[in-house]
Amino acid sequence: MRDRKVGVVLAGAGHLDGSEIHEATLTLLALDRAGARVLCAAPRRPQLHVMDHARRQPVEGERREIFTEAARIARGNILPLETLDAAELDALVFPGGFGVAKNLCNFATAGAAMEVLPEVDALIQRMHALRRPMGFICIAPVLAAKVLGKHRPLLTIGDDAKTARALEAMGAIHRNTPVEETLLDPVNRLLSTPAYMYETSIARVERGISRLVSELRQMLGS
Repeated sequence: MRDRKVGVVLAGAGHLDGSEIHEATLTLLALDRAGARVLCAAPRRPQLHVMDHARRQPVEGERREIFTEAARIARGNILPLETLDAAELDALVFPGGFGVAKNLCNFATAGAAMEVLPEVDALIQRMHALRRPMGFICIAPVLAAKVLGKHRPLLTIGDDAKTARALEAMGAIHRNTPVEETLLDPVNRLLSTPAYMYETSIARVERGISRLVSELRQMLGS
């Protein structure tokens, strides 16, 4: 994967209202160790809401922007999502976190009837058309299920039956998968791993994400 360009799409900062920080950081670490040139990107849109992560409750009257919050994880090295060109990427990864289900789409409120942000939808479709591999972590497979449903993508969100049924309602094929493993869809060139869809340790999440990046590297032949 040395010098291959890999996009990482972030959805804010914080597992209850943005990108899951452990998952995002572990993704960036694994990609860096593999020698990838990482391009972090996020939409320039407001978050659905802001959560107090200590109290696990919405903060009334507070507003934050997805892009500005995601820049915290990327240490400021981040692009507006609409400027990320699929033709210039070798691969694309979506870490999880409730921000995926609240900010990149509205799965959190609409379930299988969800809509995906146009810039997210367009990027996934273009990557798929170019046959570029993509990785989806934690809840992020809902994006692939919705955007690529007509292609019957093979995906996992772990073993949560309700979420799995929602993926299948959007056209995906779901397979229960342990946290330390990944699921490969060779036809659509997709990888997914459950991460914090399980109540588990950061060490086990790391093994799943590192495996996803390793398999992504194999798909790129580097």
